[in-house]
Amino acid sequence: MTYRSDFPLLVANPGLHYLDSAASAQKPRVVLDAIRDYYETSYANPHRGAYSLSVLATERYHAARARIAAFLGAADADTLVFTRGTTEALNLLASSITRSNIRSKDEIVVTALEHHSNFVTWQQAAIQAGATFRICELTPDGHIDLDMLAGMLGPRTRVVAFGHVSNALGTINPAAEIVSMVRERCDALIICDGAQGAPHLPVEFDQLGVDAYAFSGHKMGGPMGIGGLIATRTLLESIPPYQFGGDMIEFVHDETTTWAPLPHKFEAGTPNSAGAVGLAAAVGYLQAIGMDRVRSHEQKLVALAQRRLEELGSVIIYGPPAPERSGVLSFNVADVHAHDLATILDSTGVCIRSGHHCAQPLMRRLGVAATARASFYIYNDESDVDALVTGVQQAASLFAETSA
Repeated sequence: MTYRSDFPLLVANPGLHYLDSAASAQKPRVVLDAIRDYYETSYANPHRGAYSLSVLATERYHAARARIAAFLGAADADTLVFTRGTTEALNLLASSITRSNIRSKDEIVVTALEHHSNFVTWQQAAIQAGATFRICELTPDGHIDLDMLAGMLGPRTRVVAFGHVSNALGTINPAAEIVSMVRERCDALIICDGAQGAPHLPVEFDQLGVDAYAFSGHKMGGPMGIGGLIATRTLLESIPPYQFGGDMIEFVHDETTTWAPLPHKFEAGTPNSAGAVGLAAAVGYLQAIGMDRVRSHEQKLVALAQRRLEELGSVIIYGPPAPERSGVLSFNVADVHAHDLATILDSTGVCIRSGHHCAQPLMRRLGVAATARASFYIYNDESDVDALVTGVQQAASLFAETSA
């Protein structure tokens, strides 16, 4: 299975091996067409006018919301709040929850596996509220230490935040087990960073059991600048707005203001309606493929890449075995800095990411400053694995000759 022909940028660059989808996925033609069609046929400011074009724009905006919510398993579409992406969604939560729910001596728990968006955000929330910030450590193979997590939960725990899938290691975390553990031990809000989960795994929010799930459209084949937060109605109705302005108010009095109903309460200002339409098209594209097939395809490629890189002998791979990870492979090559490796691979048409992947606490625990990261998606195939392995082999030989 490969869908490369659906992606115009890849069709136009046949020698390109794009292995940086964990950062941002390429866009299928249906997404580009949907955005163009919206601007050419339906563009106006939603919610602002009684004229027919504005009504049409509003209808398409809300239809996009309904489709995306259904894709992520949320029956109540009004509990999907559009944001610029996962980072803004998590900041919305941290800001609003801190103002309403977090007090001095409360505890916020995260894991050492988190992206900075789900680490620094809660770290700063704890500082602001005078709460205790606690970090659950990892097992040697890159999983959350569930025994340690269980011991950290107690009556003062107010928030437990974890990623569905690690962006740095690809570790797929046992969300259902974590939710069950937290519910048995405390009355904390459970926040899930789904930036790497939504593009690669079937997500059923209503069955997942978390209080909130954040995601980014650009990692799912949608446009940049659109994503969202799905949360329980109970949580969204209990916390204050994150921003103030147009379209999120009910009544503005001289001294007080009341808020519009969900989801508008959290969507101040002019919405990114074209982004929502584009993301809905991306969701439709993934639905047509089937998320189980997406997962199966990535699993085969990452298993192949892991096995072939290990055969080189000079490669150190971080994280769990292939069946327990998404399409992410994080590694280093002996005597080759990750940035040098990425530069050499780029000269052969292979695009990977190098650096700390916005996970500096994790890198410290791995004992490295950076890793190389190859990440696979639906448009990749075995030829991309071949190009990656060949490039890594060339880089290792080059640096071996230099040091000799």
